[in-house]
Amino acid sequence: MSYIEKHLIEGETIVYTTRLHWIVLLGPILLALFLGLPGLLLAGYYAAGAGSKEQNSTALAAAGAILVVIAIICFAIGLVKRNATEMTVTNRRIVVKVGLAARRTVEMLLSRVESIGVEETVTGRVLGYGTVIVRGTGGTPESFDTIAHPLEFRTRVQEQIEKLK
Repeated sequence: MSYIEKHLIEGETIVYTTRLHWIVLLGPILLALFLGLPGLLLAGYYAAGAGSKEQNSTALAAAGAILVVIAIICFAIGLVKRNATEMTVTNRRIVVKVGLAARRTVEMLLSRVESIGVEETVTGRVLGYGTVIVRGTGGTPESFDTIAHPLEFRTRVQEQIEKLK
């Protein structure tokens, strides 16, 4: 059960949920490949027996294993970051939760939303991600980067605001 499902107000229903776009995994994937492939090559070199005659073969195998473990950790951190971010529109409010151990939540009643904007780069438009900026009455703007389907998120917020009127 997600954070938002656990913290719904009585009579509140989830209308739309999104998360960070998969593009946030691109950096961790590239870093994992950059570290993991040489690590696998070193470990494979040792496993094939080619390095068994060398004195440094055990050290090379250990270095390869360490590189593979670091690559897995880098990818896992990116995956956890993506999955630990929830953005939801309910019939009463906007709820955004970021983080797993250290958590940041933003909850804004739909009746208090002054405006909601979307910024998309060319790449963002093609791949379907962007930044959503929510401005509340009398408050500072809250910006959420790299959101998947930001225009759909904005549309759902606007629809729910209209239903409140």
